[in-house]
Amino acid sequence: MARAKKAGTAKKPKPSGKARPAARRSWVGGKAQGTVKTKAVKAVKSKGVGKAADARPAAKGASARKRAAPKKPFVTGKASAGRKGKDIRSDLFVSIETKKSGGLDLDIKSKVSAFYGTSIRDMVSSVVRAFGVKDARVEVEDTGGLPFVIAARLETALRRAGYSGRSLPERLVKSKGPTARDRLRRSRLYLPGNEPKFAVNAGIHHPDAVILDLEDSVHPDEKDAARFLVRNSLRCIDFLGAERMVRINQLPLGYADLDEIVPESPDLILIPKVETADQVREVDAHIRKIQKAKGIKTPVWIMPILESALGIENAYEIAATTDTVVALTIGLEDYTADLGVPRTKQGDETLYARLRIVNAARAAGLQAIDSVFGDVGDMEGLKAWATRSKAIGFEGMGCIHPRQIRPIHESYAPTPLEIEKAMKIVAAFDEASAQGKSVVSLGSRMIDPPVVLRAQRLVTMAKRMGLIPENAAPVQKDAGAKNK
Repeated sequence: MARAKKAGTAKKPKPSGKARPAARRSWVGGKAQGTVKTKAVKAVKSKGVGKAADARPAAKGASARKRAAPKKPFVTGKASAGRKGKDIRSDLFVSIETKKSGGLDLDIKSKVSAFYGTSIRDMVSSVVRAFGVKDARVEVEDTGGLPFVIAARLETALRRAGYSGRSLPERLVKSKGPTARDRLRRSRLYLPGNEPKFAVNAGIHHPDAVILDLEDSVHPDEKDAARFLVRNSLRCIDFLGAERMVRINQLPLGYADLDEIVPESPDLILIPKVETADQVREVDAHIRKIQKAKGIKTPVWIMPILESALGIENAYEIAATTDTVVALTIGLEDYTADLGVPRTKQGDETLYARLRIVNAARAAGLQAIDSVFGDVGDMEGLKAWATRSKAIGFEGMGCIHPRQIRPIHESYAPTPLEIEKAMKIVAAFDEASAQGKSVVSLGSRMIDPPVVLRAQRLVTMAKRMGLIPENAAPVQKDAGAKNK
């Protein structure tokens, strides 16, 4: 900068740090609308105070001038977020247009205004002011959005308009600690991350897990909106015992997902399109970094999704990457696309890959979880798929509609005959162990240790599924059973 030419005239200060661009883009539905105007000021911290002071020094030899407070950036333009239309429910559409003066102008239309109109208005005003907005026109078309949805939609619109900050609703759900590594994962219900109506009541269908999806089910222009909505859902929705999973986007976009999601302590993170162990390591390292910064000690489990020929070939290496990986699963739509073959209901074209998943998972001490069955209307086809899936070693599968949950649970459950036989084997083994005998036979069949282990696992699973009481006594062995 040029030096002052006249004596007693103040020199123009050099801005501290790197000056930022004079304009930042804001967004409406993914399109740029308007700019954020900024003015560089030099921040000077006073001793013991820490407040920013005006960068302009007093003139030499002149009395000190009154210091002016630095001006905040003024945001111009429009931004919107959310959804509207006759078929939209449990959601809202927000439009924000900032002004230079005039205060807040709120135009709120709600289907529940007769009951909650004042509360909605107060919340909108509170969130907007928390982002530092004092002058703006805010239009809201509400179709029954809950407070956590209202907060997420407002935050999305404000961030798209160029403001920074978070709108975190009051936490209504307390973390119950980590879920068991080997808990039941028969059914995992996929929920589109940008559709609050599906998440609100998902728990009443009693899936073993819900997957709040930020990847394939979300339009690229709505990734930010879904991210804030899923974060708020973890804070506010009781999924009634279902394991809370989140499928993030591929890296590097997935880093932004983790930054918002991990502080809310989800139970498990699904990593899509994994082909190498390094991808899992990167996600695991970022999760641990966030947890360390936030002081979170509860582990977040990881389930890689293998969706390509290369991923299948690297299955064991991926499974053995870190101790937070608890299961492997497969995405068959992308896998068959990679092979260049159509996916069929019989699944012959994917049998090799599915067997590789099962084998790699078992070798690494993990669960093997199958893909989804895409035809929601074909219940018989679903049952046949799940039955074959169980037969080759999978312990569960994904589902895309609540009506698929019960058939899946029934298909993966042991039959009454299987339970009875397993309990007889366990009873014979327990009796032999109590007598100090090493060999057990049941009828004319010798019971080897692997057979006993499989029977014990089946009995344990039957108890966890509620098929037999927790305190059920082992069935007495047949009269022909002998211990040696």
